[in-house]
Amino acid sequence: MTNNEIIKKLRIALDLKELDMIEIFKLSGYELKKYELSGIFRKEGNKNYRECSDLLLNHFLNGYIIYKRGIKE
Repeated sequence: MTNNEIIKKLRIALDLKELDMIEIFKLSGYELKKYELSGIFRKEGNKNYRECSDLLLNHFLNGYIIYKRGIKE
C-alpha cells in the first residue's frame, strides 16, 4: 500500500474535508497548497499526480494528533 493510498483511506475514514486537511498540515508546520493536496488524490498516471512521501505522511499524522488533542504543553 502506497502513502497516497493510506492518506486517501484516512481522509475517508476520518471524514475530512479539503480545508480540514490543509489545516492539519499547517498544524504540523508544513504549508500545503490546495493544488498540491489535490495532486495527492489523483491517479498515478495523471499529469497532476503528486507522490505522498514518507515525510508528507508524517506531517499529516503529527498534524492530526495536534488537531484532535491540541498542542502539548
